Amino acid sequence: MNMTLASLTQRTGRAVLDHLERSVAIPVVDGLQAQGDLIVIPLAVVAPVVRPLPSPSWRDVPPEGIELLRGEAGGNPHTLVAEPGTCRWTAGVEDFDRLALGLFETTAVAYLLHPEHGATGCPPGTYVVRRQREQEGSRARLVAD
Repeated sequence: MNMTLASLTQRTGRAVLDHLERSVAIPVVDGLQAQGDLIVIPLAVVAPVVRPLPSPSWRDVPPEGIELLRGEAGGNPHTLVAEPGTCRWTAGVEDFDRLALGLFETTAVAYLLHPEHGATGCPPGTYVVRRQREQEGSRARLVAD
C-alpha cells in the first residue's frame, strides 16, 4: 500500500503546510535523499568516513517520530517516523566530516517528514542522517533551512 501525506500526518499527529498535496503517494527512494538542510545517505555509501560508535545507544522510533533537526531560528522540524517496532535511531556515530546527526536502521519503510517539504520514504536498510553543506566561493557552509 502506498502511504499518502494525509495518512502519514494523521498517523503521527504532525502537520504540514497547506500548500502540500496530501493525497499524493510519498515516494520511497533507495539512495540519497535531500530535504532542506538534511541529507539521508545509505550507510554503505559513506562507510569509509562514518560509522556507529562501538556501543551506540539505540532508541526505537515512537509512532509520533523523533525530531532530528529543527531549522534555523526555531524553524520547522525534520522528523523521522516509522511503524512501531520497525525502526531505531542513534546519535552515537563517528563522522570524520562532523556532519552526521546520527543513523537509523529500519526493517520497513521509514519516513522523513517536514512541514514545508512533505515526506520521503526510505526502504529497509541502514542510513546516515547528515547536515548538508554548500560551497560559497572557496569555503563551505551548512545549508540553513
